[in-house]
Amino acid sequence: MHARMNSRRVRGAAAKTLVGWLLVVAAGAAIYHYTRPGTAEEASGGGGPEGAPPPEVAVEVVEPRPVTLKTELPGRTAARLIAEIRPQVSGLIQQRLFTEGSDVKQGEVLYIIDPAPFEAEVAQAEANLTGARQAADRARAAIAAAEAAVRQRQAVLTLARTDLERIEQLASEGIVSQSERDKMVTEARVAEAALVSAEAELASQREAVGVAEAGIGQAQAALEAARIQLDHTRIVAPISGRIGISQVTVGALVTAHQATPLATIQQLDPIYVDVSQSTSELLALRRRLESAELTSDTATIDTVGLRLEDGSAYDHTGTLAFRDVTVDQSTGSVTLRAVFPNPEGLLLPGMFVHAIVTEGTRNDAILVSQQAVSRDPKGNPLALTVNAEGKVEQRMLTLDRAIGDQWLVTSGLARGDRVIIEGMQRVRPGAAVVVASDAGGETAAETRVSDSSVSSVYSGNGA
Repeated sequence: MHARMNSRRVRGAAAKTLVGWLLVVAAGAAIYHYTRPGTAEEASGGGGPEGAPPPEVAVEVVEPRPVTLKTELPGRTAARLIAEIRPQVSGLIQQRLFTEGSDVKQGEVLYIIDPAPFEAEVAQAEANLTGARQAADRARAAIAAAEAAVRQRQAVLTLARTDLERIEQLASEGIVSQSERDKMVTEARVAEAALVSAEAELASQREAVGVAEAGIGQAQAALEAARIQLDHTRIVAPISGRIGISQVTVGALVTAHQATPLATIQQLDPIYVDVSQSTSELLALRRRLESAELTSDTATIDTVGLRLEDGSAYDHTGTLAFRDVTVDQSTGSVTLRAVFPNPEGLLLPGMFVHAIVTEGTRNDAILVSQQAVSRDPKGNPLALTVNAEGKVEQRMLTLDRAIGDQWLVTSGLARGDRVIIEGMQRVRPGAAVVVASDAGGETAAETRVSDSSVSSVYSGNGA
């Protein structure tokens, strides 16, 4: 019994192998039949059995036209301005005055820290300033007294010098004794010393006034610092924007310049979109612009479209702000930044989007339907055309990218070529064909694309 089962399994496997080989041979024969040149009989007559009429095909006439080429680059949105709210003084949170997720205005109060300790510091600083001013006033009064004392000593010295001059004249005439003269000399010297002492006292008092005035300045600075600290108990929004989640609640103890922000404000209108472009694409674009293969218009090349993560188009267009000058060594790409209006707040920071960047306009672009392009066994693109003699020719193509349901062809086709788009399965190179016509004699199946400008979006290598 086991032998019979094994025999059946062997026969089944052999049958499957045979079927697989037959399918491979059939596919090879089809490819050969499709790509081989036609025989002399087919070249001179029909493309089928002897006596059968040539098969009918539908063609598309190649007409170069202007095409605006665009590149679709992945990226993410980023807020235009970001402000992390941190306390500048330490204390207890007394109040939170905003709603999480709401829009706030610049200068709007967000939190209030308990102001009592800082109000006390302000009061102390005001008292110190008052004391400094009173000390300065006393110093100024002392200057006035010292100045009066100097004037008094000057008057005494003047009188002493006058008396000395008189005594010396009388002593020279022998009217007064020498002792009287010596007494007047001593009094004059004492008056001079008293004047010097009064002047020194005046200078000292003036220095005291300078010190007192400096004390006033210090007290004023201390008062201003205390008031600034008091103002910092009211934490205000530094920018306008949308505020996120509050990381603290009322009653929480916060410290000045702490690492954890209390909340974050982000400005979303306008909003940035940062995308990456490989340097190879950037260099290729520059070469095409320099060779005049593409033409650019400043008004349109800086205009950027946007496709959202769900595939829908964003209603507003943006402007290309700049291209970064530094290449990311890990990815080999540069960053492009575009600015988009966001009045509805639809775009949020960190969203994945696709930016549609204009490369330029190709004025003589050749587009053919994707159904007209096939591949040889090596994967190279090709198309079948109908020449002036009504026979099929095979053209090897070079494709740039897919644009909608068409291919952008860079080589292999020229203006006026008739490319087969229907009936390719019934013909091969060298075979005679008939282009389907309508009753009026015009080619009904010839598809001509007008010269109107076509816009393309490119998101990768299509060929």
